[in-house]
Amino acid sequence: MAGLGAGTGLGLLLVVAGLTGRRILGVRPTDGRPRLGTGAHTARWAAAVLTALVVWAVTGWIAGGLLAGGAALAAPRLLGGGARRRAEIDRTEAIASWTEMIRDSIVAASGLEEAIVATERVAPGPIAPEVRALVHRLHHQSLADSLMQFGAALHHPSGDIVVTSLVIAIRMEASDLSSLLSRLAEATRGDARMRVRVEVGRARVRTATKVIVGVVAAAATFLAVTNRQYLAVYNTATGQLVLVVIAAVFALGAWLLERMAATELPERFTARTASPEGVSG
Repeated sequence: MAGLGAGTGLGLLLVVAGLTGRRILGVRPTDGRPRLGTGAHTARWAAAVLTALVVWAVTGWIAGGLLAGGAALAAPRLLGGGARRRAEIDRTEAIASWTEMIRDSIVAASGLEEAIVATERVAPGPIAPEVRALVHRLHHQSLADSLMQFGAALHHPSGDIVVTSLVIAIRMEASDLSSLLSRLAEATRGDARMRVRVEVGRARVRTATKVIVGVVAAAATFLAVTNRQYLAVYNTATGQLVLVVIAAVFALGAWLLERMAATELPERFTARTASPEGVSG
């Protein structure tokens, strides 16, 4: 029954993915048209559906299957995210390094635009695509407009500071760009150091969250496998309702733990909206 339910769920997922144009497990469509969604997103939903069907088939609890599927869907966000947070720190440090590259190149270059072009080949990996797009735009757009679109592509608070400062310096015809770039790089590296300190401070809360979730999941699985009679009270409609209430309490606790461990980043202070003519701010 578990295998039949899992196969049915997977088949329904494939049908829905085909109708909506979503990718399955990262496989791209062959017709070249853009599709919505990502392979990781689809894989998470597939795992959630399969988990729900298996738990429902094994226990006979509809509420248990739905709750297990929801837990499987929320688990990556609750227990993971380390790679994403590390990528944000690397991106912040990359912006600081790129700013220092411009500062070092501006001495030998004839201006800011030439210095930016010189950083194309050596741009830090996390922002290399954005830097290449910036250099490409410089061939047919003004430096200020290109930088504004570059900031929109970065979508990063530290990138906004660097871009806005450079645009103001261009329009005001500032002469001491080297000192400005040094201060910008120092401020951006300070932001990266702050994020590292916050990440270390929140590590204890994230570890506690993983331990709590693991113990609860292991205890529930152990009882369901070895002592079904102990859980027979949940076979009734009232027991299913109680199970939902218990799960809601645990979900609230997990949400509070996730909020405690989350890092709230400042909002971008430049609001840019896309328009047919480009990016305006």
